[in-house]
Amino acid sequence: MGMLDGFGMDTITLAGPLEAKLAAMADAGFSQVMLSARDIVGHPGGVPAAVAAVRASGLRPTGFQVLRDFEGLSGHLHGYKVDIAKSMLEMCAALGSEVLLACSSTSRHATQDRDAIARDLRKLAMLAVPLGIKVAYEALSWGRTVNEFTTSWDLVCMADCPNLGLGLDSFHVFAAKTPLDGIDTLDPARIFLVQLSDFMWQETPSFEERMATARTFRVFPGEGVHSNELADLVLRLDRIGYRGDYSYEVFNDDYQQMPLNTVAERARRSTLWLREDVLHRALPLPKWVHDQARR
Repeated sequence: MGMLDGFGMDTITLAGPLEAKLAAMADAGFSQVMLSARDIVGHPGGVPAAVAAVRASGLRPTGFQVLRDFEGLSGHLHGYKVDIAKSMLEMCAALGSEVLLACSSTSRHATQDRDAIARDLRKLAMLAVPLGIKVAYEALSWGRTVNEFTTSWDLVCMADCPNLGLGLDSFHVFAAKTPLDGIDTLDPARIFLVQLSDFMWQETPSFEERMATARTFRVFPGEGVHSNELADLVLRLDRIGYRGDYSYEVFNDDYQQMPLNTVAERARRSTLWLREDVLHRALPLPKWVHDQARR
């Protein structure tokens, strides 16, 4: 088992063409990739060429993202989103990805009725069944009704479909200041994806600041100010028996202006810290953070 097994990067973190992104990840030692729909549909050769590039890379798809604002709508808006979901699921299947990420709705047009939300999530899961795809439902920290993972977990349980599970994102957990004790109540078999990242300040008091930080200035685990909390999150998941994938969900404008291999090496360092120090010896901070602080 390689030191980076179980961890992967997201194509959205890197600049450049899809093939170059995949090559940088593979060169850094990663064996899997979280695929962004924009990288697939934006390929100059179209979706078939993007699918061929992913398959040729040898990287296993961690998942495919992201379906937004699906649940809680009605009438023509619901029909529109069902059509979008079908297209996303078809691309997900073509890529060989077993997981589609769906984020909690931010739409003011969506109902806040939990029974209706659960019903729509059940419908989405049923659409995914014939394609053999699992749906990971993630709480955005600025979601209208669902903005904490404890709530998204409640709705997953209400929907009660075997292929509907939880998508857990550390950024949203820390931004919303959700107590980590909630992890202890989760069923590890129903956690379909864990996305990891950090950021550089303690507080994101408004939804607007959360969105701006999430979309432009996330950093890799060990680079931000929540390293202790992130280590605690990973250790709690390990203790309850989670053995699934971790993916680095890092949106960062600075990284978009850096060489791909340099950014991939930062992700590699984070992985070594998490695997060697956190999961094996539970040290709170990576050595290279202390080294940089002394410079």
